[in-house]
Amino acid sequence: MEKIDVIEKFLRYVKVDTQSDDTTGTSPSTMKQHDLARMLYKELCDMGASDVFYDEEHCYVYASIPSNLKDKNDAPAIGFVSHMDTSDEVSGKDVKPRIVEKYDGKDITLSSDGKVVLSPKDFPELLNHIGEDLIVTDGTTLLGADDKAGVSEIMTMAQTLLTDSSIPHGDIKIAFTPDEEIGAGTAYFDLEKFGARYAYTVDGGKLGELEYENFNAAEGIISVNGRSVHPGDAKNKMINAALICYEFHSLLPVFQNPMYTEKREGFFHLTEVNGGTEKATASYIIRDHDEKLFEQKKELFLAAAAFLNKKYGEGTVEVTVRDQYYNMIGKIRPHMHLVDNAKKVMEELGITPIDSPIRGGTDGAALSYKGLPCPNLCTGGYNYHGKYEYASIQEMKKVVDILLGIVSKYA
Repeated sequence: MEKIDVIEKFLRYVKVDTQSDDTTGTSPSTMKQHDLARMLYKELCDMGASDVFYDEEHCYVYASIPSNLKDKNDAPAIGFVSHMDTSDEVSGKDVKPRIVEKYDGKDITLSSDGKVVLSPKDFPELLNHIGEDLIVTDGTTLLGADDKAGVSEIMTMAQTLLTDSSIPHGDIKIAFTPDEEIGAGTAYFDLEKFGARYAYTVDGGKLGELEYENFNAAEGIISVNGRSVHPGDAKNKMINAALICYEFHSLLPVFQNPMYTEKREGFFHLTEVNGGTEKATASYIIRDHDEKLFEQKKELFLAAAAFLNKKYGEGTVEVTVRDQYYNMIGKIRPHMHLVDNAKKVMEELGITPIDSPIRGGTDGAALSYKGLPCPNLCTGGYNYHGKYEYASIQEMKKVVDILLGIVSKYA
């Protein structure tokens, strides 16, 4: 039988603009995410999936592939989840993917003006892909492999199972979510409709990555109330809100910054600063894998504000800290068969499993805390959220084999 082409699906999906936007306050945060949701709904219906449902209000897509086992009660229902939205860091509109065949280890010029270059000098992991076929951007947008690679791989798995009855499997559940990039991917996720006992998100990167730890995450925002006075008459009168933002940042540990951290090391990341003398705001994300260190970071953030209020007067710095998500490891440990089976499949396919703590979060972390244990699998995509994003065709095809292998392990 002819193998279903995951790359054909991927090249179509990335051309649909699905950027989310954390400023709108709606769900989904952007209506254009519905464009891909409708496309996936139709394709699932056309390929013969069961219980296909499109949540037209909140932009979720669900589907099932019924068990083909003689005793259908022998296997647990296994789910696979990917998100449809892309990051708002770089434009996702008018994505023009290009395939670089048999990468030779040299620089890849992305933009037509030659100014945007994907180089192994900047991204040395490119050299691991010599001889592979890479999908790259045109240097003006992101690619969208995060997470349309995962979407494509799940859709390919589904179509394969629906067209090849020789692959044994229990009930398979599929879901595609909006707004994962802004931390709202599971806000309206219907666990009952989904119907899986266990699940995997397909939202990682390098082939072999298997992730079941992630950051504890919080958002920190400071709002500084200054006092504007003409600079010619400002002595002992002016309070410069913008400079106090700078002073606040100087109170945080210099090397607890994403520029200097890796693996399980946490950080404070300044994401945005606005304002002037009279009023200024600064937004941070606070991250750590370790729960105690996470709590210490939040305490330090609050203490920095308290110090400045003591220095400049109460109410000068208003501060809020809001938890966003938590490390899933505690919810996965009782169900390590999910990790063990994924590792076995990879090894059987000649892929080295990589235990990789997620330096971020996934829908799987939130789902795990909602009662659905959900580790994260690789996709074959790299350099997410930017113009230098790329995906390996060979790795994407192997990810489809991983998904099919996991399905068989639970049959």
